[in-house]
Amino acid sequence: MFDYQRIFLDNGLEVIVHEDSSSKIAVFNLLYKVGSRFEQPGKTGLAHFFEHLMFGSSAHVPEFDRALERVGGSCNAFTSPDITNYYMTLPSSNLETAFWLESDRMAHLSLTEKTIETQRKVVLEEYKQRYLSQPYGDVWHHLRKLAYSSHPYRWPTIGESLADIEGYTRESIWDFYQAHYHPGNAILVVAGGVQFKEVAQLAKKWFGPIPSKERASVSIVQDPVQRQKKTLEIQARVPTDALYKVYKMPARGAAGYLEGDLLSDLLGGGKSSPLEQQLVKKGKIFASIGAYITGSVDPGLLVFSGKMEQGLCAKEAEQALDGLLSDFFSQEIPSSSLQKIKNQSEAMKTYESIQLLNRAMNLAYYAHLGDPAVYWQEFEQKASCEAAQLSTWAKRLLQEDQASVLYYQSNPS
Repeated sequence: MFDYQRIFLDNGLEVIVHEDSSSKIAVFNLLYKVGSRFEQPGKTGLAHFFEHLMFGSSAHVPEFDRALERVGGSCNAFTSPDITNYYMTLPSSNLETAFWLESDRMAHLSLTEKTIETQRKVVLEEYKQRYLSQPYGDVWHHLRKLAYSSHPYRWPTIGESLADIEGYTRESIWDFYQAHYHPGNAILVVAGGVQFKEVAQLAKKWFGPIPSKERASVSIVQDPVQRQKKTLEIQARVPTDALYKVYKMPARGAAGYLEGDLLSDLLGGGKSSPLEQQLVKKGKIFASIGAYITGSVDPGLLVFSGKMEQGLCAKEAEQALDGLLSDFFSQEIPSSSLQKIKNQSEAMKTYESIQLLNRAMNLAYYAHLGDPAVYWQEFEQKASCEAAQLSTWAKRLLQEDQASVLYYQSNPS
């Protein structure tokens, strides 16, 4: 566990400070509580689009990157279905520059026609190169739409289609900015060679004057309970068939979520996992296979994804996967296997805590979930999970009527 202090400004901004006197750098991490699940059909991809727009100019900063580089800093950002996260690293002695830059684009982003059109071209090109031109690049476009019928998780963060991105108007972009980019919808974490008193003063100086707003009231339509297996066959010019089988699982923080996380680790975590040993090394169908969860704030997915050996089909691969799952959970889960993945989880937690940026990001993300302490609570709950508890949840989660299966078939023509 690492120490932190937490305050809230009058305008709603949450500020978390993690002091590390051994570091000479500072991490400045600003999380906005907006991702693609806050978008509407026809206007998908706006959260990701704003990640690009935010690196343009603002009222007092002509070029964001150049202003940061002048003081020895660097920056980046990412968008997920649930959040948009911006982060900088810079010498602690230049910390105030980060406050100046980030507060200016929160309050005074320059949404000029030139900036909008420049970034529109960039995002359209990204869409084409990463999702349309790459082999298997459109998998999650198909898989999300198959698994979700109503929830905004049914489209990827970059957007549902090129037409949506092409159709953004300046008015819709401005409305999105006003609704989501303000202090009450953000969490700021400053970590490293900093002092709480200094950070608190700088936060009040630079962010305090920005007016507070009520968080946007966005009605997120939830999916009905899935009661029937869903399948989709896609043919594409890819080297081999691929199988993507997903199961609906509880939302983050809900009962069964951590068990689903442990199940994915137990089945597909590393070279000694059952999936790797039985289906790849000893089997003849899979060239590779893994398991993971989407980790969503709303109900997410437990994912099994694999690629077949040359000439073998995805439907045959699904039968092999189903057979392994049935055999594995028809017996008691070995306590040694469960303890092994718990040890791996602890090692990963330790590794994560070494890097200052990881600590800052985790503090921000778990504050978004409700409390930074949830970071350690989740780990403790996973560590106390018993084999019988895991088996019970395996039977509840791995039900065929809750599965969605994408057969991605190789078609050279």
